[in-house]
Amino acid sequence: MAPQEKAQSEVVDHLERGRQDFLDAVAGLEESQAKVRPDPARWSVLDCVEHVTFVEARFLGWLENAKRVDAPQVDKAKEAGVLAGLADRSRRLQAPDAVRPAGRYATLAQAIEQFNANRTRSVQFAQDHQDELYYMALEHPRLGPMNGVEFMMIVAGHAGRHAAQIRETRSALEKN
Repeated sequence: MAPQEKAQSEVVDHLERGRQDFLDAVAGLEESQAKVRPDPARWSVLDCVEHVTFVEARFLGWLENAKRVDAPQVDKAKEAGVLAGLADRSRRLQAPDAVRPAGRYATLAQAIEQFNANRTRSVQFAQDHQDELYYMALEHPRLGPMNGVEFMMIVAGHAGRHAAQIRETRSALEKN
């Protein structure tokens, strides 16, 4: 298997596992519960789903318009570091204003439907561009220069990070 094919396979696997983890985190939640914030400084489940959905669409746009470089930029340690960093919830990150929840969805069902549509587009993008992912050059606002694989790993891991946040939110709401 060529490195590009292996990367594409890993990316798709991470995207699909991230989708399932995210959907599992919201499974069985009532619409009324989805809008409740455990405290004013924290996001509701619907806020989390909106944020993940919006960020994924934004990142897809960046990937679709990424510059191409002549030589592949492969850094497996950075790929693993991206995933590990996103999974670590011990450090809270503040979302930039542009991607904060803004009431884009009236219901959790609408937000989940759009999340699934965006994730399907992400998977399709990874499949359609398997030979190009390492040749893509993008600039992440916080993490700096990245290739397409690293960027796709952010997309995959971002949903997982917020799936954990959703579980934390649900747990806090159950205690109240």
